[in-house]
Amino acid sequence: MKPIEFWKMSGSGNDFILIDNRDEGIREEEMSRLVERTCRRRTSVGADGVIFVAGSAKYDFGWRYFNADGGEVEMCGNGGRCVSRFAFLKEIAGAKMTFETLAGPVSAEVNGRVVKVLMPKPGIASMDMDLELQQGWKSCDFVNTGVPHVVVDVADLANHPVREQGRAVRYHNRFSPEGTNANFMTKIGPDRLAVRTYERGVEDETLACGTGAIASALVASIRGMVASPVRVKTMGGEELAIHFQREGHSFNEVWLEGNTSIIYEGRLNHEAL
Repeated sequence: MKPIEFWKMSGSGNDFILIDNRDEGIREEEMSRLVERTCRRRTSVGADGVIFVAGSAKYDFGWRYFNADGGEVEMCGNGGRCVSRFAFLKEIAGAKMTFETLAGPVSAEVNGRVVKVLMPKPGIASMDMDLELQQGWKSCDFVNTGVPHVVVDVADLANHPVREQGRAVRYHNRFSPEGTNANFMTKIGPDRLAVRTYERGVEDETLACGTGAIASALVASIRGMVASPVRVKTMGGEELAIHFQREGHSFNEVWLEGNTSIIYEGRLNHEAL
């Protein structure tokens, strides 16, 4: 196997491996195994997911996004911001672009390290989910922001058992068989939230989750806790900005904005697989 050129990038703590696969050098049947092996930390590159840039007949480019477990999912907000900067710097697209995802077309704007993406229209939020409230829960809601998210308002986020409760929510029968992501949030200031997320497919808490930050902001706005734009502090310490228009439990023009970082460029050797 020829070495595979890639970039390692971070979007507010979410880290990704990005590969330009417009020449289809990596075949579809090879993707899942490659993702699962290269996302292993310590023995390979290590990442929350892998993004393959693909060609598109209608838009600037397409993408295939895979979580670390090798499963393909529709959308990833921070991954969308990283791939947008990647595409701009690689001259695949201009500073304003639209790319194709399984969740629908996504528009983006690149301004240096700061990237904002116009997300696909979220589903209508379901408030007061019929899940039994666990210790420390104040409320439990649900919204699909490209991928499914449960949002729980908690009293003590810093000491909350995110991994244990997140895993229980992720595999709850209510969301079988695909499962869901689980977010735990608290208000920390005017129009500011702190959020911790257990991500489906990574199967652990991550330092940030763009679609989870959006889900938390939307649910919190329905509950009267915040108004657009909402600043969300991630577990990694960085902040994301979520802009939106709300009509009841429905939302339009949802933008996710924040910093991106290029960690390094490399060539993946077959021994890493």
